[in-house]
Amino acid sequence: MVEAAPKDFMNFSELGLDDVLVRVCESLGYTEPTPIQQQAIPIVLGGSDLIGCAETGTGKTAAFLLPIIQRMAQQPRPGIRLLVLAPTRELATQIEASYRSLLPKKTAARCVTLIGGAGMSRQTDLLRRGVSVVIATPGRLLDHMERGAVNFAHIEALVLDEADRMLDMGFWPAIRRVLAALPTERQTLLFSATMSPAIETIARSNMRKPKLVEVSVRGAAATTVEQTAYPVAMESKTALLLDLLERERFERVLVFTRTRRGAERLSHILEAREHKVNRIHADRTQPQREAALRGFKDGKTRVLVATDIAARGIDVDSISHVINYDVPAAPEDYVHRIGRTGRAGNRGRAITLVTPVEELNMRAIERLTGQAVERVLLQGFGGVQLATPGAAKPFAAKRPGASAGRRSFRPRRGR
Repeated sequence: MVEAAPKDFMNFSELGLDDVLVRVCESLGYTEPTPIQQQAIPIVLGGSDLIGCAETGTGKTAAFLLPIIQRMAQQPRPGIRLLVLAPTRELATQIEASYRSLLPKKTAARCVTLIGGAGMSRQTDLLRRGVSVVIATPGRLLDHMERGAVNFAHIEALVLDEADRMLDMGFWPAIRRVLAALPTERQTLLFSATMSPAIETIARSNMRKPKLVEVSVRGAAATTVEQTAYPVAMESKTALLLDLLERERFERVLVFTRTRRGAERLSHILEAREHKVNRIHADRTQPQREAALRGFKDGKTRVLVATDIAARGIDVDSISHVINYDVPAAPEDYVHRIGRTGRAGNRGRAITLVTPVEELNMRAIERLTGQAVERVLLQGFGGVQLATPGAAKPFAAKRPGASAGRRSFRPRRGR
């Protein structure tokens, strides 16, 4: 059952939230709920299972946290009552920050985040002291379960955030082990920007008559993002990236690579070209990943190079551009990638570098999103126009004296 869209304007009190939570929302600058919040909050308050499909950056986290916080406050009980699973450390940390910001003052509902890269003993100690909310990545949660450190007997709600990734084949065995340890009488909520029919089938088999809320076309890219693709020869891909980055219209740029090794290589090249750059991927320690995110949010880093998994949970509203250095193999990852820009009502730009061997992946993305991505062919980078695109606007006028074609990646000499 797909829920009908509500009226155009409403406030949080009309959704059934208590005055104390409405005041919290107002103090954070939230006066009008987003479409996913308008539809999901009443359902969660009512206790039904839910599958929520919405674009990235539309307020999915508050859509499940606000009503669950209210339900826990109305009937205080001991034990772990809410379990939130997220695919990455960054997303788990972001959810924890949202929970703490939305929690009314003097509310005794302590939270712990269980993620890799952080000390097990400290997490175990917090669990032993007693918490109401656990936010975790699957691997670290299983570590604590095997040690007998968590008791799920009192779980009332399970949330799977970024559900497409969480229920993907790589995560499903771990999720199944967690599900087996939870009470069958619980509320289960899934939120994601994309949801394939196959994944939805798996989700429905573990939920009780879930209500489906879709506030955007399934698999659709954010409408606030302008998308462009640049055909390029494989050997000229880095040169084209440097050419684009050295134009003046970029402010804060997130660059995606397919592999951890590629992210390392690219960040070193950009650093040699005097770009303020950092990287985030699975081989980086948790303090390194947190420092990279902090520098990016604070504006000390202009370019952040990331892999898909590590980028889940990057929540920076002011990202001006997303650049796909590598076209993702999974079309759904493209939607997640470009959803990092164009957030909070801002306009964004998504650029994809497409080699001839990646053209098939690009076509698959266009089929998923139902949008043709404009191709812009820049001379000197070996790109081939394989299709007849619409009228294309050049990215920007080149700076006088700027060279095209292959570039030296050696550091500039001091002036």
